[in-house]
Amino acid sequence: MKHLLSAASALSILAAASLAHAEEKTAWRLFVSDQAASVVHAIDAQTGERLASFDTKAPASLYRSDSGRTVFAVQGKGDTVAVISSGIAFGDHGDHGDISVEAPRLLDVSFDGKKPSHVVDHGGDIALFFDGEGKVRIVDEANVLEGKPAIREVATAAPHHGVAIAMGDHVLATEPNFEKPDELPVGITVTDRSGAKVGDINTCPDLHGEASSGNLIAIACAKGLLIAREQAGKPAIDFLPYDATLPAGKSTTLVGGRGLQYFLGNYGPSAVVLIDPKAKEAFRLIDLPTRRVHFVVDPIRAKYAYVFTEDGNLQRIDVVAGKIDAALKLTEPYSMDGHWSEPRPRIAVAGDRIIVSDPLRSVLHTVDASTFERTADIAVEGKPFNLVAVGGSGETH
Repeated sequence: MKHLLSAASALSILAAASLAHAEEKTAWRLFVSDQAASVVHAIDAQTGERLASFDTKAPASLYRSDSGRTVFAVQGKGDTVAVISSGIAFGDHGDHGDISVEAPRLLDVSFDGKKPSHVVDHGGDIALFFDGEGKVRIVDEANVLEGKPAIREVATAAPHHGVAIAMGDHVLATEPNFEKPDELPVGITVTDRSGAKVGDINTCPDLHGEASSGNLIAIACAKGLLIAREQAGKPAIDFLPYDATLPAGKSTTLVGGRGLQYFLGNYGPSAVVLIDPKAKEAFRLIDLPTRRVHFVVDPIRAKYAYVFTEDGNLQRIDVVAGKIDAALKLTEPYSMDGHWSEPRPRIAVAGDRIIVSDPLRSVLHTVDASTFERTADIAVEGKPFNLVAVGGSGETH
């Protein structure tokens, strides 16, 4: 007993000493791809300092993992996906979290294939879809960081513009439109780990857009949403039709709420729709003053989401009230006329700052998230376009 008491006392003393030396540290980084050049910049979001630049084969679309430890640079015209270690990681210590900060670096790992498109992270299993092959490559983030990615591959019936989501031992992947191969998928097929199909096709014509919020996954279709959840170790998928009171239209891009379980989708060029799949009235349409350019949810202040509109304003949406409650002029107008890939602003949230790229002026505008007032700009070479933010706060010992 005396030994146990002594050991416990020693552990208490060590824990107290450790906490006494702990310091709080905050780190946020922005990863910014160029609209025209083949490069990704890593920028300190707090100081605006450029930490590193990484050459790519082609201009990249960026996807951050849920953990924020990796950023996937999808290069559709380069037939490859590069992976960047953000250099920021968190350790869960139960009553507190530790933060580890290292230099960002381009990993010696890439995933090659014809015309990669979407990247979806679900529980650390990251599904990369290659449109030109109609194939899914699923990797584990921890293995990617170690440079030893074991790839699980699932083939769909034909090349098409698709998406896939890993869900435990199962994979949800799009079913191509065989009658009109150039058009959007017609549904979702579930396969198990052996590659065998499970159940019938979940019909979803004109499928485009998916997101997760809490334990739900939403997939947008022409007439409503597929809502998927894991149930007894298998995917359970239901169809949620658009409300009859909505005008003609559909969502093709979805983002999932954090802190509050909801989805935010586009709905026509000048509106967005709030979606609560568990509510009796699941859809709330919010009209915008002009056409929509980009939209995100605030992962920290769960009450808010942001939409950038082509009049150069950042609109703040109160998702609880279901309305725009503030607007802030940031740029000159950006017309949505022209090709989809024209240089136009994108939004990311980095802690207490909202970041908006302004490719025609080569800057990132920063907005104080608490006051919704404009703060300092960050200059970036070229046409800063697609961007993601990773970071947070934790203790260091």
